[in-house]
Amino acid sequence: MSRPIVDFWFELASTYSYPAAMRINALAQGAGIAVRWRPFLLGPILAAQGLTTSPFNVHAAKGDYMWRDVARICTALGLPFRRPDPFPQASLLAARIALVGLEEGWGERFVPAVYRAQFADGLPIAERTVVADLLHVLDVDPGPVLARAQSEEIKGRLRTETDAAAKLGILALQASSPPGASCSGATIASRRRSTGLRTSRCGYCLPAPTDAVARHAPAARPAIAQ
Repeated sequence: MSRPIVDFWFELASTYSYPAAMRINALAQGAGIAVRWRPFLLGPILAAQGLTTSPFNVHAAKGDYMWRDVARICTALGLPFRRPDPFPQASLLAARIALVGLEEGWGERFVPAVYRAQFADGLPIAERTVVADLLHVLDVDPGPVLARAQSEEIKGRLRTETDAAAKLGILALQASSPPGASCSGATIASRRRSTGLRTSRCGYCLPAPTDAVARHAPAARPAIAQ
């Protein structure tokens, strides 16, 4: 019997997505769930709401709490963490490369590498040389990947993914739709009581390993609400 599928929506400049991405596969495997990695861009979604930067930059008190919270989460998980400068970083190129990698089979190794480079090593992930070095470490030839990342095909796919994330309300308080079938690095943990999701303080959610999973995310059904 095929495993249920959960969509993991992530923005590569997102703080809470960092610890989520570093352990979601292991937790999903333990729960008998398959993960479908879905990169998107928060920038266009924020712009549609009249914002030109992260809400954590706009609201200083929320931003200060977020940095302390993420630091605590990473300490508890044994993950190195440093505040990138600037924040948020431009993640467009890395997100396009992630799409290429997820299609070619190395994307789930590339995404954590980007998060480590940004939040552990303080590297600028918008720079081609930085992502090229990450690809070299993964034994992936950066030349063809960087070229394909600039293709109209990949650009269009990332726009489509971002539009789908916006329709799901990824930035809203309720970020998973249908319940238990999709999640984001910024999903609010208070969804737990209303949906039966098992959530964590690092911001993402996983369906609890019960028969509710089969109802919410059967393997034969797309995990995204259309």
